[in-house]
Amino acid sequence: MSERLTDFGYGLGWSAVRHVPDSVGRGLFDKGAGLAGRRGGGPAQLRRNLARVLGVAPAAVPDATVEASVRSYARYWYEAFRLPSMPTDEAVRSVTLPEEDQAWLAEDVGRGKGVVIALPHSGNWDMAGVWLVAHYGKFATVAERLKPESLFTRFVDYRESLGFEIFPLSGGEQPPMTVLAERLRAGGIICLLGDRDLARHGIEVEFFGEKTRMPAGPARLAIETGAALKVAHHWFTDAPTSELRCGPALDTSGGVEATTQLLADAYQANIAAHPVDWHMLQPLWEADWSDERRARIEGTPQDG
Repeated sequence: MSERLTDFGYGLGWSAVRHVPDSVGRGLFDKGAGLAGRRGGGPAQLRRNLARVLGVAPAAVPDATVEASVRSYARYWYEAFRLPSMPTDEAVRSVTLPEEDQAWLAEDVGRGKGVVIALPHSGNWDMAGVWLVAHYGKFATVAERLKPESLFTRFVDYRESLGFEIFPLSGGEQPPMTVLAERLRAGGIICLLGDRDLARHGIEVEFFGEKTRMPAGPARLAIETGAALKVAHHWFTDAPTSELRCGPALDTSGGVEATTQLLADAYQANIAAHPVDWHMLQPLWEADWSDERRARIEGTPQDG
């Protein structure tokens, strides 16, 4: 029942938001987020995550910072629900990428060996993707298989409507790494969210002074195919505008583990500069893992 309700809720969001004036929709989402961000001091896990970014104890994270982060997360969802009905040129104009970053990106794409763009859950990564499609055409990415299947289909349809090429993380006709590598060898672009992979195959990294795990995929794909590996970061400015950065390619010569740590270092610098737009409301660091999650990640048996 809960899965069906979740699916219904997302479907309602995509169908309803497009029918209200932008100012009204943004206002409603922002007001609701403000209430959620203030109630009980805001989401506890979000506060703990922000504490790592700010370098303070959770109790010392300003309430205004927690509230601003919840408002940012609500803005992501509002824009996600509105994007399919938003004129493409309007969405693209709202995103600013500096000329220097555009030149680096054009140079790496022009090499013809493919480009891997890794980014954290910051700002609105779908809006960043719309900018990329407008300038370079379709790119490939993966989608986590959600439950129920109808919800997974909604998200695939949504992102494909924006011009993305979507491959399921599991249950597809081919393993996603195989088809992503094919796209890179053909000179294409792939984009991957890379700041959270709490699985046994994740790479252990140090992030804001503590241990966590991040996916090996971005580094491994770049190293195996010779593609350029770049870090992008998106954050919000005054609605409806936003900023995007995509710096020079990283050095991948140190191997998968060292390169994944370089990614973590780049994410850390960008998130520290724009903490409220990092949408990490789930446990990330080892210190916050439940016993069940730790057992699954480390492959250790549980009592009983």
